[in-house]
Amino acid sequence: MQAVLLAGGLGTRLRSVVNDRPKPMALIGGMPFMEYVVRELNKHGINEIIFAVGYKGSMVEEYFGDGSSLGIKVSYAYEEELLGTAGAIKNAGRLVTEDRFFVLNADTFYQIDYSRLKSMSIEQDLDMALVLREVSDVSRYGQALLEGDKLIAFDEKTEEKKQGTINGGVYLMKRSLLEEIPEGKVSLEHEMIPKWLKEERKLGGIVNDGYFIDIGVPEDYYRFIDDVEKGAVSIW
Repeated sequence: MQAVLLAGGLGTRLRSVVNDRPKPMALIGGMPFMEYVVRELNKHGINEIIFAVGYKGSMVEEYFGDGSSLGIKVSYAYEEELLGTAGAIKNAGRLVTEDRFFVLNADTFYQIDYSRLKSMSIEQDLDMALVLREVSDVSRYGQALLEGDKLIAFDEKTEEKKQGTINGGVYLMKRSLLEEIPEGKVSLEHEMIPKWLKEERKLGGIVNDGYFIDIGVPEDYYRFIDDVEKGAVSIW
């Protein structure tokens, strides 16, 4: 299967500790963070990666090449300007050849059952299947809610500090959705998914409690380094 890895952001919050490379290329134990993500995907049968790159994207291409060293196929979609998440997906979409493809952020590592998401998407003929994760305080994020397997709310703001589910940032999309994304800078989370939800498109999801980390801030970057050193993260 194919996956689009969104790696085009500037990573400004991590710039104080990683300033010579794109954020997903930050080194963890001598290996770029994004290689941990790619190896995890490959473990689950996702063997073709489309890197959506921007800032210093050539560094990504120089490192991964055609992917043969990792036993996968790799291609690159460069952004001339920041396109937002949906815009980056549309730009990378010209390289998508399968009816369904995964999308995830290259600066997050999330251990999930990709086959479960794929099976649900096919069995229910979903336009998009999403992974949600549970947090202790949803007021810090936009709340995402399921009713059974059906997505009923997304990016919903609440001031109430309570436990609940939020977007985990992993999606399985139908290729046909690419045609509905406008050209230019567009957000998947704040524009397209709320629009599709309002239109009552077939959106579903699962709640996953696997290991999750986003290395967007220095403390989480160092936490991942520590987790790898302790053996809490295994990609082999």
